[in-house]
Amino acid sequence: MTTSFQHRCIVEIGGIPIAVSTGDLGLFGLIERRYSGFLSDSRPELEIELQRVEQPVSSPDEDVRVYREVEEWVLHRGDFRARWSPLSGQGTVRQNLNPYAFDSVLRILHSLLLAERHGFLLHAASVICDGKACLFSGVSGAGKTTLARLAPQEATLLTDEISYVRRAVEVYSAYGTPFAGELAQPGENCAAPVSALFFLEQGPENLVEELPAPEAMRRLMRNILFFADDPGLVENVLNTACDLVSRVSACRLVFYPDAKVWDVVRQFQGLPAYV
Repeated sequence: MTTSFQHRCIVEIGGIPIAVSTGDLGLFGLIERRYSGFLSDSRPELEIELQRVEQPVSSPDEDVRVYREVEEWVLHRGDFRARWSPLSGQGTVRQNLNPYAFDSVLRILHSLLLAERHGFLLHAASVICDGKACLFSGVSGAGKTTLARLAPQEATLLTDEISYVRRAVEVYSAYGTPFAGELAQPGENCAAPVSALFFLEQGPENLVEELPAPEAMRRLMRNILFFADDPGLVENVLNTACDLVSRVSACRLVFYPDAKVWDVVRQFQGLPAYV
């Protein structure tokens, strides 16, 4: 792998710093702008060489594929081609001038890394209130962005789209990510312990109902992002999900799109409602 590139920065998400190097000033500016809140001077765990191609590397409609080839991971989609070696910690990405391509590469890389570190990426909004993080999970249209938009002014947005969950000792924490949804707003680069996991349903009233562990697991696994067909890593993710459900309250949250839903969330956590 060539290391004589002029432009280099380190993007740190969830406490995992990844160095990105490129000789293309346009790509470098794109990376610096998009991940400005997540740039770091930490010692990187991975080194990624970013190369620019003028056209999509294959059909733009190609589905993502993630698989092992000897000792490397290979990542394919219509707008990027990437390879990464867990042994050397080095990889390459070939893409055109498209910020969403590198976003997808980062999500895939972090999903692989988290599978071995008691964590995962989840289709969920996450918000910090009173020093604790709440996860609001659901499929597209369930109301993740709506819950984030209705959050009280003093709340801290970690993400309205892709939550980053990772265990540290005996506590699971949610970390801010730059992966934005409809709000088009990156999360804050901070973290807090997860106090509750809510599975969203929109309805005529606000209602919280605790879920039995098997149902919570079924809903959680449906919303975890994992791209690789690797039995060992899939088992790791399953074990982590089981552990999270055993430690964190998992609930069904039926809500009407009004700020009063946050009173219901706080009361469930034993906190007073907002006045």
